[in-house]
Amino acid sequence: MTDSSSLPVSESSLTTTPWHTLNVSEALTVLQTDPACGLTTPKAEERRAVYGPNQLPEKPPTPAWRRFLDQFCNLLIVVLIAAGILAGFVGDIADMLVIFGVVLLNAVLGFYQENRAEHIIGALKKALVQKARVWRDGEKVDVPSSFLVPGDIVELEPGDRLPADGRLLRSSQLEVDESMLTGESKAARKDACALVAAGADLGDRSNMGYMNTVVTRGRAKMVVTATGAGTEIGRIAGLLQNASDEQTPLQERLDRLGQRLALIAGTVVVLIFALEFWRGKPLVDIILTAVALAVAAIPEGLPAVVTVTLAIGMFRMARQGAVIKRLAAVETLGSTTVICTDKTGTLTMNQMTATAGWAAGCSFEVDGQGYDPSGRIVLHNTDLKVPNFPLLLRAGALCNDASFVSDDHGGRTLVGDPTEGALLVLSEKAGSIPDWPRLAEVPFDSERKIMITVHHADDGTLRMMVKGAPQMVLDMCGTMLWGEGTQSLTPEYRQRVADHAEQMAGHALRVLALAEGVVKEDALDDPLAAAQNLVLTALVGLMDPPRPEVRDAIAECHGAGIAVKMITGDYGVTAAAIGQKIGLTGRVLSGTEIQAMDDAQLFACVNDVAIFARVSPEHKMRIVTALRQHDHVTAMTGDGVNDAAALKQADIGIAMGRSGSDVTREAAAMVLTDDNFSTIVHAVEAGRTIYDNIIKFVRFQLSTNIGALLTVLTAPLFGLAVPFYPVQILWVNIIMDGPPAMSLCSAADGFRLLGGWF
Repeated sequence: MTDSSSLPVSESSLTTTPWHTLNVSEALTVLQTDPACGLTTPKAEERRAVYGPNQLPEKPPTPAWRRFLDQFCNLLIVVLIAAGILAGFVGDIADMLVIFGVVLLNAVLGFYQENRAEHIIGALKKALVQKARVWRDGEKVDVPSSFLVPGDIVELEPGDRLPADGRLLRSSQLEVDESMLTGESKAARKDACALVAAGADLGDRSNMGYMNTVVTRGRAKMVVTATGAGTEIGRIAGLLQNASDEQTPLQERLDRLGQRLALIAGTVVVLIFALEFWRGKPLVDIILTAVALAVAAIPEGLPAVVTVTLAIGMFRMARQGAVIKRLAAVETLGSTTVICTDKTGTLTMNQMTATAGWAAGCSFEVDGQGYDPSGRIVLHNTDLKVPNFPLLLRAGALCNDASFVSDDHGGRTLVGDPTEGALLVLSEKAGSIPDWPRLAEVPFDSERKIMITVHHADDGTLRMMVKGAPQMVLDMCGTMLWGEGTQSLTPEYRQRVADHAEQMAGHALRVLALAEGVVKEDALDDPLAAAQNLVLTALVGLMDPPRPEVRDAIAECHGAGIAVKMITGDYGVTAAAIGQKIGLTGRVLSGTEIQAMDDAQLFACVNDVAIFARVSPEHKMRIVTALRQHDHVTAMTGDGVNDAAALKQADIGIAMGRSGSDVTREAAAMVLTDDNFSTIVHAVEAGRTIYDNIIKFVRFQLSTNIGALLTVLTAPLFGLAVPFYPVQILWVNIIMDGPPAMSLCSAADGFRLLGGWF
């Protein structure tokens, strides 16, 4: 039996304790653990028995038989089944078999197209790391991440994914990529000694680490405060479980149509049944007439034609980079009135990029997007003769720990800090990068805000390279490059540098200064002390730039009457700057302001807001709900785990296929294989066309059915025999009316799709 005294706090208290407000010793005291030795194995087993494994609870998948039976949960289908049963009851086996065959065909088509189980929680579970370096019984061991419990002491290094949520105990130049949770493209700086206010947003909790985020720089030791469902990612899993699957606009309209047709058929059948029974007609004949009327009232070809048309739409969109996972989502796209889009990775590249700079007295801009080195550097003014850019920018490449590796899409993936990756790409655009051996270094520190490296240059000298915050680097410099020469950094020129840095920062750029200088041998022993009288070479402005096609895509949306709203976890200033570049203007609302609003206040202002900044997953869901209350058909795009719940809540969730996480791809109804925002616009256009075609052949089939219904209805009134048997009406509805209805779709695509089926 577990001794309750060995447990730190109750399971519910773990998730409610504000760990970021506690200092290190307080957190260790609450969790009853030793930072040097960790937990003992028996104590860890006791806690695992109480808190459970470090895994997310799996939502049982819907079995195939249940998904198949769901295809029959349609009022029109129920009416047909009832008609088939009646036909069999009176011995009309042929009509019964044909009716049941039609029903089964519709079910098979729908099941075939929608046979993709939603493994949202499974994807979240797969996102967990497999191993963790943990202190147990005074030794550092690797254990499966599922074995972690609150109180475990975990070691973290660059490239590690955090195995659980935890309070940092010790950190050294630690930076963590939290974009999957917060939406911020810039790695978050962490400090174990920091104390954070109780109401701080997730992205501001600098003394905390969260499951499945990635260490990009530095090292740390962390005590686990939450595991499994109690983590931030587990909380999102709970939101996904609570989000319900809503009917699409087409499904709602077809359901209303089915109800009306069923009401008409039921009323007519009752009247005819009563009339014929009053006339003394045999019961068998009355039932056959009722079955014929029911079959005549129901457009049996409608489900099949709708299914095939939507499937053809899926096929077309897939060729254009939009993979539709749910059949009915094709039409939902055509009904979309608002697109709520995440910023990082959706509107932007999610790749830090040097876009502007100032060097040797000249401003410059940088072409190209993301990690593609094919861009170029363009000077704004050429009054001064500027030395070659490889010289000006080489400090950014040498004072750098990042690197690139090839990915599966013909591009390359960054290993390391996004800012350093941007400086590497900038140096590649400038020219060749020297391969000088590194002899000493001072790693980046959040207090010093600089990084220093010492290299052996090709000319035999020792050269120091420095990058960091402009003011910090400026204090180490005595001169600066100016034209083809140098200029002493007098107070006037120092102010010039500061003004240019401030000007770039005002455009939501992150500004870094680069400097270098020749140093003596003693610099290898203490590089920081030797960092004096350096030469300032450049200021570089970096940002996560908008995708080049986004501005035109948003303009197309506005022209089509579709509103676009940016919903991001980034700061309002940065989001507004991106919004201005891509044509999103309007009110900016912060997560703090949303938190202070009740649902009625948010409902009142949601239409007027263009940018929602610094928002949490719960805020995103509230925004989507408020828009839907305005009768908007809402599409939500995203790539990070923080977007998954809102994607599930929206009328249609759209995930990024390349940069998106497994969680968002599974939560979404549509996946963009090219991560291109403009693909959404083309998909919406295709969806509108499909919806228009569906409306056309619904009217076409209803007109045919009205004729059949009136024919069958009026014959008994004049004492005539039933003019059509049910099987004949089915033949007309499916065989004769089906192909003309399907001709509204592309014949080539239709044959290609049918070829895939058979």
